Amino acid sequence: MQGYNCIMVYDKEEQKLLFCRRKKNPYKGLYNFVGGKIEEGEDGFHAAYRELNEETGIGEADIALFHMMDFQYYNQNCYVEVYVGALKRDILLQEEAHPLEWLPLTENFFDMTKFAGEGNIGHMVEQVCQYGRGKENKS
Repeated sequence: MQGYNCIMVYDKEEQKLLFCRRKKNPYKGLYNFVGGKIEEGEDGFHAAYRELNEETGIGEADIALFHMMDFQYYNQNCYVEVYVGALKRDILLQEEAHPLEWLPLTENFFDMTKFAGEGNIGHMVEQVCQYGRGKENKS
């Protein structure tokens, strides 16, 4: 099963979330969280920090990530690990493939005409609001 990660990044004031605007399918033109493939045998936290750095320039010293939840898609033979964290300081973002944008928490993250994931982005944001960030990496 192919693994992917999805990373929710809050600004240091925790008033905005970082999104990329997809330039290609799936979800072309929609906002999505940053993330990517988990390589075979790669630790989930390592993969999340690697993808975050590749796509945004945010390094492990800039943010502490928490493993919040997973989605398993048997019909697509893949799973998605969801990580969340808040920046420790302001950082100059470095876009890789997709334009990056900070969006306020007042957005309707369930709006499927604006956000990717068939409502999952709204679900993930609500999970953080209701239940917190998840499991910290202890290794």
